[in-house]
Amino acid sequence: MEFLQLLEKTASPLRRLGASLETSAPSEWPKKVYVALANETNELESFLDDHGARDNRRVSFFTELVASMRWFAMAGHALHHLETRFPGYGVALDDAERDAFLAGLRACHAFVSRSTLDLLRALEAEALALGVRAPAGRLDLAQIPETTVRRRLPRNVDEAAELVDEAQKIAEVASKYLRAADLLRSLDLRPLADPEVLRRFVERHCNEEKARVYEATLHNIQSKYDTHIKSTALEAKDDRLPALRGHVSAALHLLEIVTYLVHFYERHENDIRSESAKARIAALVDKNAVLRQVVDFALANVVRFLEGGRPYAEGVLPHYTKIRTLDTALPDGIYLHARPASLIVSIVNHYGTPVEMEIEGSRCNAGSILQVMILAGSHAEARTVRFQGDERPLRDLGRLFEARLGEGGLEALPPELDYLRGR
Repeated sequence: MEFLQLLEKTASPLRRLGASLETSAPSEWPKKVYVALANETNELESFLDDHGARDNRRVSFFTELVASMRWFAMAGHALHHLETRFPGYGVALDDAERDAFLAGLRACHAFVSRSTLDLLRALEAEALALGVRAPAGRLDLAQIPETTVRRRLPRNVDEAAELVDEAQKIAEVASKYLRAADLLRSLDLRPLADPEVLRRFVERHCNEEKARVYEATLHNIQSKYDTHIKSTALEAKDDRLPALRGHVSAALHLLEIVTYLVHFYERHENDIRSESAKARIAALVDKNAVLRQVVDFALANVVRFLEGGRPYAEGVLPHYTKIRTLDTALPDGIYLHARPASLIVSIVNHYGTPVEMEIEGSRCNAGSILQVMILAGSHAEARTVRFQGDERPLRDLGRLFEARLGEGGLEALPPELDYLRGR
């Protein structure tokens, strides 16, 4: 069969790698092994998808083995990376908490690598059952290239001119960090002994879609930090900044693990078209054990790490912001309906630092359109508004009110508010 001949050639690198891993303990696999596994399974999965293998009864189980292995390989890479880098992140834990976390990390790593090896063994057995000949020899693990580490030079060009902008970015990162910590704390994590309760929790609070939102939220914070703060003069002078970044990084890698394992779980639970393939995957990997690692280890430590970094963010925020109060009146004939309210929210979110809005003693977060609309609707006849927060968004809010809150058209706004025209 022509397809099986192509499969033999395409699957050969992965099978040779699997044969090599059979002779080494999973606890000894270097990080580059997981990179190689992820790359090879990705290539092989693309080949199988190009040939419609998921919908073919004969090769559907082989295809699902490859797809499942890819997500475990990526989880293993993230775990290995976290284990290597964790000592340098400076996460705020006492000795007992640190020992407990590292024990949990090693247990999760062992589960992921063991599952990967079980999937590799099943893949080889299935290939032989399909009549695909075993490849000649094994892959020499020493020949797998090492992953490179990128290092950045210090940012020191026009240092003085950048200090003001850097202070704003620091305040924005700290503010976003606190919002992320609040988001994850709202999950109200607690031990869930009943497997059915655990399953419902994941479906409601940590399905793949939500896991990717959590991960992207932390990734955006880290990216903004690395772009605007890392290797700057301000970072060198303030130990709280790299400590804050360390908490973000540790939580981000855990959320990567959450995303990879939840993707496998949802695929194994719902997306596999062949019931036979689904049952055979379930026999190889315990789905409840997957969810335990997701919730009891990874997600629980995400919340713990973000809470541990909260004092750094709370200390940094007022240090890099100048808190002011702005009292302003609504122009004649102007009311806080949806359009002006959205402009207020856009200004606050443009700067990323917290601003409180107050009308007749009631307060809300001026960066939330829902809260602003509720506050304005509850005081529809009020004519004065107070804002309290960083002077930068307050300055632009003052400009917005002077320009009649954009009710004369966005083109009538001053040049300093040009960013509102592209929202």
